[in-house]
Amino acid sequence: MNFRDLVYRLYARRVEGRLDHDQVPKHIGVILDGNRRWAKASGGSAVQGHQAGADKISELLGWCDETDVEVVTLWMLSTDNFDRPEHELKPLLGIIENTVRNLAADGRWRVHHVGTLDLLPPETQKVLKEAQESTSHIDGIIVNVAVGYGGRQEIADAVRSLLLEHAEKGTSFEELAEIVSTDLISEHLYTRGQPDPDLVIRTSGEQRLSGFMLWQSAHSEYYFCEVFWPAFRKVDFLRALRDYAARHRRYGA
Repeated sequence: MNFRDLVYRLYARRVEGRLDHDQVPKHIGVILDGNRRWAKASGGSAVQGHQAGADKISELLGWCDETDVEVVTLWMLSTDNFDRPEHELKPLLGIIENTVRNLAADGRWRVHHVGTLDLLPPETQKVLKEAQESTSHIDGIIVNVAVGYGGRQEIADAVRSLLLEHAEKGTSFEELAEIVSTDLISEHLYTRGQPDPDLVIRTSGEQRLSGFMLWQSAHSEYYFCEVFWPAFRKVDFLRALRDYAARHRRYGA
């Protein structure tokens, strides 16, 4: 361990020691951004960057477990990412599949897929379904893996699900118009039954949501971190929690 690492570790302990666990967000959404730029800066390939980003996930979940976070949503692949060239997309999907398998095998996390399965290759669909089924009994952090996810797509899927459900019940359009509400739509989101994210973290310095959890993040706090995702450290995570705890959440009041 060099001197710089020692200083960071001591600083992280200091920040953690002052952290009020009663003020820790229960649901954290993370936009895992900057894998390719991290790889380029270090002279590596995009695939190496994605693998380094995947390796960081287990560290993050360990930090969340230590600080009593209950739900973590990880944006691993957006619907826009399907426009990437095949030579990058195919290995990225393989990395995601391996990561999801490892999360399920860990035994501590309840894995839940959020996204549109139909957009994904059969093998990826299979891995996501098996991980969700094999961990459904685990009483640990819910880990939402957002793969093939888009915020607008989620809302469209929720409305479609709502319409189909009431069509099967024989509800007329007039009757549906009378009962439709934000709560009713929320019951058809990918994250139905879960609390909305209290805090959304985005790495790499970009300051936008890019369609991440558009419905659920209406009252979320945002934390934008300059560091690329593979270089995200525990001290960066603790700073985000400290920043969140210092804010006065008004919810429009």
